[in-house]
Amino acid sequence: QVQLVESGGGLVQPGESLTLSCAASGPLADYGAIGWFRQAPWTEREGVSCISLNDGSTLYKESVKDRFTITRDNAKNTVVLQMNNLKPEDTATYYCAPAFDDSCAWYLSPGSYKYLELWGQGTLVTVSG
Repeated sequence: QVQLVESGGGLVQPGESLTLSCAASGPLADYGAIGWFRQAPWTEREGVSCISLNDGSTLYKESVKDRFTITRDNAKNTVVLQMNNLKPEDTATYYCAPAFDDSCAWYLSPGSYKYLELWGQGTLVTVSG
């Protein structure tokens, strides 16, 4: 079974940047999309960004649009989330997860995480200062 490992989290000040990586141990050919969720304490997990594994189209949560960029490297089975101009409200544990459905609109819809089975351990992003 494919395993996911997220990395790149850390403590930064507002306005700074971080690059998160999600490495899959095997090909994600069975999936249609992959992206990032985040979960702050006492809140529900929410979709942040998604990229189609079919055509590379992307979609972002409105609050991160123009600040975050998601890219994929199919050959390396890696997905990267570049986060710029970070804000305190971006503080959360970030998780990557693939979906069989290739619809990023669905991926970012509330509660979609409940239907995803494959998750990494998460990487903590703290924006403070």
